[in-house]
Amino acid sequence: MILRRLCVVASAVLAIASTLTAQSNSALQDSATFDPDGTAHVTRVIPTAATISPEARKWLESLNRESLNQQKAGPETLAERRTRTDAWRKQDSAEARTRYPVKVEETSTAGVRTDIITPLSAPVNNRVLINLHGGGFNSDSGSLIEGVPIANLARIKVVSVYYRLAPENPFPAAVDDVVAVYRELLKTYKPRNIGIYGTSAGAILTAEVAVRLRQIGLPQPAALGIFSGLADFSRVGDSRQMFTLKGLPGQLEPVDPSHLPDDPYVGKTDRKDPVLSPIFADLRGMPPTLLVTSTRDLLLSDTATFHRALLRAGNDNHRVSQGSRCNETDCGRRREKNKLAASRTLGANLRLHIY
Repeated sequence: MILRRLCVVASAVLAIASTLTAQSNSALQDSATFDPDGTAHVTRVIPTAATISPEARKWLESLNRESLNQQKAGPETLAERRTRTDAWRKQDSAEARTRYPVKVEETSTAGVRTDIITPLSAPVNNRVLINLHGGGFNSDSGSLIEGVPIANLARIKVVSVYYRLAPENPFPAAVDDVVAVYRELLKTYKPRNIGIYGTSAGAILTAEVAVRLRQIGLPQPAALGIFSGLADFSRVGDSRQMFTLKGLPGQLEPVDPSHLPDDPYVGKTDRKDPVLSPIFADLRGMPPTLLVTSTRDLLLSDTATFHRALLRAGNDNHRVSQGSRCNETDCGRRREKNKLAASRTLGANLRLHIY
């Protein structure tokens, strides 16, 4: 049954010692009640998974402090968000380049700012990947962080695109920028030698670009990578009513499905526009696609829904769900082991389809 509204109260117990976990479980009881319209009221005690590493446990503990600090600070302005994401992006980009040495050339492609990331060893054949960073369409929370490990591990050239951001440039500005870069790359590469991938906002943009390419008669790329994305701006997936960007911690603001809030990226576009929301497009003949999500990803439901839509259209798709993680952009960057595994999975998968 599709839930019209899902209001969830999630209680997470992040105890290290098993005795503390047992005490917490005995003190708090799991419960779930449902209204006549399907609205769910859920309380859950979630002990720390026994399978996670000591580093992950330490990181989960830090979320408690971070969540309290956020509550004290209040809502973050767009300027503050961009300043914050720019700061850790620079820091994590530097760390990525230390761990995964590559050559980075800052340039412009078809009038769009790009980074050309090249492996130090000879690239594998004449292939290229287009990377579309995350950041909610209003900031950059990826770029080099997402492109550097892929270029190094898969030995493939990566073109990281700094598409225009909302709210200054709502849809379809970002789509137009990526299409322009893709069109320029077609002058050098065959479509079968090009792949497109992205995380979060970049994942959404990846699907939108693929649909737009078909609309304007350009050939499809060889493969797509969609990591924690959505393909329908007209409806809210259940997981967005359950999780925040950080999984369980953080401020959760459930959305009334019958009154969707304004979205600076959507702007005045019809939410069922087939490019904005590819789930309403003809998905037959879409490129082979790797979809990645996680068990505490706020876009888990949306990623799974799009995966089903692609399968119904008869496409070649693979969906990978990784345990105890949150949104790929926000949390994957903090977990080096998972980032390494994801990079290797992506590189191996795309190399199967890019000739």
